[in-house]
Amino acid sequence: MSKKVLMIGWHPSLLDQTKWPELTVEKLANALNAEKDKLIALGYDAAWAYLYNSDSSVEDLKNQIKQNRYDVIMIGAGVRKDEEHFLLFERLINVIHECAPSSKIAFNTRPTDSDVAVRRWA
Repeated sequence: MSKKVLMIGWHPSLLDQTKWPELTVEKLANALNAEKDKLIALGYDAAWAYLYNSDSSVEDLKNQIKQNRYDVIMIGAGVRKDEEHFLLFERLINVIHECAPSSKIAFNTRPTDSDVAVRRWA
């Protein structure tokens, strides 16, 4: 049985290019899809949980992780490293702690090293 991995990040269409000028929506979408495909090729059952807004994201995540058991839950750098989203990040951590206490938590550093973060804990 392959380990289940949930990756959490902002939907690429919400990219703020003023913060990440080197990225485009298309580049980010391709990178995130490639990360999921890379994890699948490594034998993981991987999926993205895209965030669309701060208001519904916590409840959406709560529902998703109550319905599935994940071995690793990774929160992307776009959520974690942006001070504007600090409180959302904190709320997401608490949802994981409450609803998926046996899941390991991982953090990538950019859109292309999710496999490294997941392998540390899976």
